[in-house]
Amino acid sequence: MRYNLTPPAHEIVRLLRSVRDADLRSPSPCEEYTVATLLAHIAGLAHAFRLAAPTTPRDATSEALLHNPPAPSADDMPENWRTVIPQRLRALADTWRNPEAWSGETTIGGVTMPSEMAGLVALDELVLHGWDLARATGQEFRCDDESAAACLTFTRLSAAPDEEAAREGLFGPVVAVPANANVLEQALGLSGRDPAWSRRAD
Repeated sequence: MRYNLTPPAHEIVRLLRSVRDADLRSPSPCEEYTVATLLAHIAGLAHAFRLAAPTTPRDATSEALLHNPPAPSADDMPENWRTVIPQRLRALADTWRNPEAWSGETTIGGVTMPSEMAGLVALDELVLHGWDLARATGQEFRCDDESAAACLTFTRLSAAPDEEAAREGLFGPVVAVPANANVLEQALGLSGRDPAWSRRAD
């Protein structure tokens, strides 16, 4: 199955326009991540998942990145991040719009998987970290129904009883959400996020 990465990618681009320099030191829903670290991670994942698409030519440097990615660090945030991150997000969405990107296998984060799964992971990363960015900077997160449903599909898989090892380092413990929680809130809870999280008052 193929997914459309464009809506969540463009949503992050929209959110970036309102991120202030003062926000960079603020905490985010990702434990131990400041907004700066979160932005560095978004910049890195957009680049890596574009490289991971089977349609993207690779060299030794890109292969090394896909097999042994660095840990997110605020020190790695591009200096001109307001320009670089939107460019990378748009390139990511454009790359995975090609149906051939969803065929065969690829490697990302040192794990080889079907390309369809890699594309789903990319979408999940965009949705969850888009929400993280919105909450950390006091903005509204707009998620289309298809992306929210796909994110819930992935987080349900990750919360299965036999996925503890694979989940470690990716998501925290599942957070219980109300019975009437919407699709996105359910996915957030399964990813270890509290849908009620909000940043501290300025």
